[in-house]
This record gives sequence, C-alpha cells and structure tokens, in this order.
Amino acid sequence: MQELMELAPWAALGLGLLVGSFLNVVILRLPPRLEFGWKRDAREILELPQPEDAVPPGIVLKGSHCPKCGHDLSWYENVPLLSWLALRGRCRACKAPISMQYPIIEALTGVASYLIVWKFGIGADAIVGLILTWMLIAASGIDFRTTLLPDQFTLPLLWLGLIVSVYGLYVDPATAIVGAAVGYLSLWSVFWGFKLLTGKEGMGYGDFKLLAALGAFCGWQGLLPIVLMSSLGGAAIGGLYLVLGNKDSQTQIPFGPFLAVAGWVQFVFGTEIADAYFRLLGMS
Repeated sequence: MQELMELAPWAALGLGLLVGSFLNVVILRLPPRLEFGWKRDAREILELPQPEDAVPPGIVLKGSHCPKCGHDLSWYENVPLLSWLALRGRCRACKAPISMQYPIIEALTGVASYLIVWKFGIGADAIVGLILTWMLIAASGIDFRTTLLPDQFTLPLLWLGLIVSVYGLYVDPATAIVGAAVGYLSLWSVFWGFKLLTGKEGMGYGDFKLLAALGAFCGWQGLLPIVLMSSLGGAAIGGLYLVLGNKDSQTQIPFGPFLAVAGWVQFVFGTEIADAYFRLLGMS
C-alpha cells in the first residue's frame, strides 16, 4: 500500500500530461463552437435565415491537426511535451511555429495533477480535486485567449462544490453555501459599484460565478485570501504586461486566470499558508 501511495502522484503526473493535451483542444475549439451556437440561436429568434458557414470542428470527433496547413497529426506527433520538443516547436509538414500554449498547458496540468494526489492521496477528495484542477485550467485558458469564462465550466464547478460539501469532503454544507453566496455577491457588488462610478464594466459575470464556485470548495474563510492573491497577482502581472507589451491602460486583462490560480492555491495549500502566516505573527 505504501508503494502505491508513493507511485500515485507520478501516475497522476502522466495522466495530467494526457489530460492537458485534451484541454488544449478544448481551449482552442470550444469558443468558436459557442460563438457559432449563439449566432445560430440569435438568428432563429430574430427569424433570420441561417448562414451556410461551416460548423467549427468538434472537440472530440475531429482529430488534431496543424491550424496553418491542416496536416493531420500522427500519434507520435501528439505525445504530450515530447512531440513538441522533438519537432522543435514546428509543424512537421509546413514548418509553421507551434504555439507555446501546447507544452505550457500540458506541463501545468501534469504538475498540478501531481500536487493534487501528493496532497490528498488516493480517494474521492483527490478525484474531485483533479476535476476542479482540470476545469480551472481549461476555463483560464479560454478566458486568457478570449476574455470569456464559459458557464460550461463555472456553473458545474459551483454545483460540484456544493454537492460534495454534503459529504463533508472539504467543507461542511453551510460553509460551502455561504462561501458561494458571498463569493458571487462580493464581486457582483464591486462590478456594479465600479460601473455606477465610471460607467464602465471592470469585469465580467463569469468572474462572479468562478469566485462563487471557489467559495463552495474553499468556504467563506478562503475568499479573502483568494481575492487578495488574485488582486495582487493581477496588478503585478497585468501591469508588467501593459508596460512590456506597450499597451494602453484601456487594454482588457482577464481576471479569471488570476482568480483560478489563487483559488487553486488556497484549495491545496490554504491551511499551510494560514499556519505560516500565524507563525510569522508569533500567534502559534
């Protein structure tokens, strides 16, 4: 049993690399499919003729291919991390550069999966933790690319956090419900306060829903650390991006990825962070 416990995080690392490869597909293909569906529904409501645009490729059925030349990838061109390194970051057919997103998402998913199993061991809490991790990575990738946080991720995560609280998996039901409600209403209040003062929208509704989901997993006690970490990270990294990228202050910077990273850190290491903080203050 001890050997199994020691091998489990490494098995999670391998699984995470494979899942990360799939998450890249989701990040790239889901937004066009959502946009296509929204336009189709809007035309149907307005009783307008449907355009004959090609349906965006499916997430599962359509095989991986080069976005530049359409070259279908062989299995050995689709091995997480290794294929990108072997191909030196270029398509084998047309030599077009392959986005750094692919190895970054694969490596991130692998390492995060390792840490989840390392922290929670083998059991339901690790399985749910992996689901949370993978969905946060996918949602963050989409938000980073499109400034869109799809309900297809935030709402299932919210309900999942509330449901598992019934079994006391991470927090009790009352703590999860209050965490979800306070998480949503806190950013909702900031949104409307900022809009009333400036006439501008400082964030999207997806951010409210994401913080509500994180509140369901971490409880209301974890909301303040999440908001603080995400705000500091967003200010530092966002400011650096504006300066180095020579962007103006009106450039939109998605807040969802910072919320997701802060929420994941609080979910996995929240207790350790709090203990270190109290030790620093000499309170323990």
